[in-house]
Amino acid sequence: MSGWGNAESAAYREAAYTEVEGDGGPRGFGRPLDGVRVLAVEQMQALPYATQMLARLGAEVIKVEARDGGDSGRGSLPSMADPDGRPVGATFLRNNFGKRSIAVDLKNPEGLAVVHALAAKADVVCENFKAGVARRLGLGFEDIAAINPRAVYLSVSGFGNTRETPYATWPAYAPVVEGMAGLYEFKRPPGVPPIVSPLGGLGDTGSALFAVIGVLAALRHREATGRGQYVDIAMYDAMIALNDTGIGYWSMGLEHGGLAPLINDAFMARDGYVIVQCGRPHMFEALARLVGRTEWLDDPRLAGPQDWFDHLDDLIRPGIEAWAADKTRREACAALTAAGIASGPVNTPADVIADPHVKSRDMLVAMDRTDDVPGPVLTPGNPVKLSLAEEQPETRVPWLGEHTDEVLRDELGLSDAEIAHLREAGAVGAAGS
Repeated sequence: MSGWGNAESAAYREAAYTEVEGDGGPRGFGRPLDGVRVLAVEQMQALPYATQMLARLGAEVIKVEARDGGDSGRGSLPSMADPDGRPVGATFLRNNFGKRSIAVDLKNPEGLAVVHALAAKADVVCENFKAGVARRLGLGFEDIAAINPRAVYLSVSGFGNTRETPYATWPAYAPVVEGMAGLYEFKRPPGVPPIVSPLGGLGDTGSALFAVIGVLAALRHREATGRGQYVDIAMYDAMIALNDTGIGYWSMGLEHGGLAPLINDAFMARDGYVIVQCGRPHMFEALARLVGRTEWLDDPRLAGPQDWFDHLDDLIRPGIEAWAADKTRREACAALTAAGIASGPVNTPADVIADPHVKSRDMLVAMDRTDDVPGPVLTPGNPVKLSLAEEQPETRVPWLGEHTDEVLRDELGLSDAEIAHLREAGAVGAAGS
């Protein structure tokens, strides 16, 4: 398991982590959530991405998985085989670094008692069941608050748990809430069906980021009041928040957000597309001069941003693409940005992996495979860079139930005999079982 950093970034981090205190001595800094305990009854991506972020910020995350099969994300495709030959899917592999896994049967009274005992010691307890399921299992907010009133309780669901909604019984995955929030209409051409999941799991990861914000705010509030509270994240709400442009434009009379008056499009270069955004007269003048189309500056058809948009395909695109035809994406973007025009290449995943910025910023994590397939599994790293917080090496995802005995022994003080009893009763599982 490794990040893809370099010597220069490592040297910067080392300098950033050493501060001269009043006594003249150096002091090292840990991570901001060191000592925070998170108990996560979770599956798939929205909540696991959030708890992975909390783990990267220093929290200790115990992941509760179903004894029979575990997190449903383990069954996603593509997959690899774990050391016991069981499939581990891509959804699980990219959302569970830095966690410990315990396998529990929540419908077994002794299994539920184990989770309650762990909740009593947790700072954050979280779940992402469909609305109402956690309460039926005995893991609702009221159940946890009775056990541990200081615990912050987080739920991530399609449509929320604390307010009335006509969609309370609807199952939700990322594309469902993305489409409902209007994101698929923003630049959809008339008569063309919407492209579903154009940004992968945005509905999941976007919701997860709001969940992390909510947890951090609730922990800060607890410092002042001593009380935990319910952090209720609806994925639909989160996607509406991310569609601020489309909703704002519509309210001001622009029915289709993709029709905003400016140049904001992709243009073909020699080896692919580049993005160009140009919305101000001085930018347009620089663009016209760069691509050798100074006649645009006196053309009444291109007098302002609305005109640029209206004549994008008959005037602007041919001019830019003729100029870029003999240039690579990188060459075109270098010239555009040097002229003060916002631009960037449209990258493939392979381009992203090879990008020196990505390596410098430690934005890829390589996890060695445990089957016979060559090459590591790559997943994005931590985008939050803190100058006074150590960015620790990533710990691989846990195998199902890998830490059951360890957690029961170390966190709850159970003896080997007590753990064996729980296993024999079907309340908990262990690695490889």
